[in-house]
Order: sequence, then C-alpha cells, then structure tokens
Amino acid sequence: MNPCPCGHLGDPRQRCQCTATQIQRYQARLSGPLLDRIDLQVEVPALPPEQLTAQTEGEPSHAVRQRVVAARERQMARGALNSELGGKALEAACALDDRERAWLAGVLEKLKLSARAYHRVLRVALTLADLEDAPKPTQPHLIEAIGYRQLDRLLKGG
Repeated sequence: MNPCPCGHLGDPRQRCQCTATQIQRYQARLSGPLLDRIDLQVEVPALPPEQLTAQTEGEPSHAVRQRVVAARERQMARGALNSELGGKALEAACALDDRERAWLAGVLEKLKLSARAYHRVLRVALTLADLEDAPKPTQPHLIEAIGYRQLDRLLKGG
C-alpha cells in the first residue's frame, strides 16, 4: 500500500500533500486482523534514477535457489512446511530458551502484537533459521522477523 493518499509520504524527491488527519484515516483502513495476516511488512522507498539504472552485482539467483530448496527440505524433514505448522508444533520447532522467550514476550508487549502476529513472527524467524541452516531460530532471527512487521509498529505507534 502507499504510505498516504498521495503516495509521497517520506519521499525525499516529492513533497507529501496530505494532512495528518488524511494520513491517519488512510492508514487506519488497514484493519488489525488483516494486518496480523501479513507476514512481511516492509517499506520499499522510491529509488533515485541513478540507483535504478546502476548495474550492481547481487547474489546470483542459483545460489538463492539452492538455499531455498535446502530450507524447504529441512522443513519437510520436520514433517511440514513452516506455513503449515500449528501453534504447538511451531513452538516446538522453534524451541526458544527461557531468555529468548522472555525477551520476545517483552517485545510483543511493547509492540502490542496479537497472538496471531506472535505466531507469524515465529514462522518468519524459523524460515530465516532454515535459510541459514541453523538448527533453530536465535535472537538475531527473531529481531529480523520482528523488523519485518513495520506496519504493526507504524499503525500501532510502537
């Protein structure tokens, strides 16, 4: 979605014409229950033309594909894809220790995340661990997964 009705909020090249009330009303159209169902919520800023046309070397597609195939195989070895794991099976696969669990509970409270969002964070963290061939998610995976919940923080004021 755009950040505001005119689409220019936060764009360094073009000034937003919307009032604070218009922006708040626009962003409030996205309900909490719907937002909870979106796993990855990231801002994609407008890029300047010179950055769009620059030829930079990224990770080759075949390397990414190999990591994804290996992660999927790890998930199937666990018995199900991460997206198919129920609450108890998901928590068992994540196997968070007491310190990680307490830290995550504090973050959930601060960001006012729902139980559904909590499970989404766990699924994303588990997938990140799978992509790195890690046996279970660690705090850095949890931090990255929470980082992908930008709309939660924006719309809930966290």
